[in-house]
Amino acid sequence: MSYLVGLTGGIGSGKSTVADLFASFGVRIVDTDLISHQLTQTGGMAIPAIRAAFGAHSIDPEGALNRSWMRALVFGDVAARQRLEAILHPLIFAQARQLADSPTDAPYTLVVVPLLFESGLYAGWLRRVITVDCPENAQIARTIRRNNLDEAAVRAIMAQQLSRTERLRLADEVIDNGGSLERLKEQVVGMHRRLSALAAESN
Repeated sequence: MSYLVGLTGGIGSGKSTVADLFASFGVRIVDTDLISHQLTQTGGMAIPAIRAAFGAHSIDPEGALNRSWMRALVFGDVAARQRLEAILHPLIFAQARQLADSPTDAPYTLVVVPLLFESGLYAGWLRRVITVDCPENAQIARTIRRNNLDEAAVRAIMAQQLSRTERLRLADEVIDNGGSLERLKEQVVGMHRRLSALAAESN
């Protein structure tokens, strides 16, 4: 079985950039955002449960999740967000496990989970967890640029995630993405060497 490492971080912290750097060293990536998208596209496994829980407005004319409608709903309604997460998180976790349990020649598997600590599903499964960290003002600026949201919307998303302090407390490893890309690459190189050694020892 592959040595399993989690990768998480707040919105705009740079998880995708870090995952891409690990992938460049031959690490297998299991991306739960991609799994979530597949579950909620036309014909996705989560669509019937979402339609039953939220009604016809939650599904677009093509039969996929109505993302803009759902985003507006869950950011203003904690109970609705929890209802959606109760549908999606177990399905995402099951598919992530299936992918991670499949054979691989990679030195280890990196499972990218934005809400890793919040979901409560991954703690007993992953051997180590990396948090990608950066100052909150950098998170906000990056998310505004990438998602075309205003600052209030970004802060509302951040308020629903664990605090930066708590995420750092729970992590086994931290990658600081508050500086240059070169500095980020240096950290990933060092961490990749350590994780490869741990994975080899575990076998």
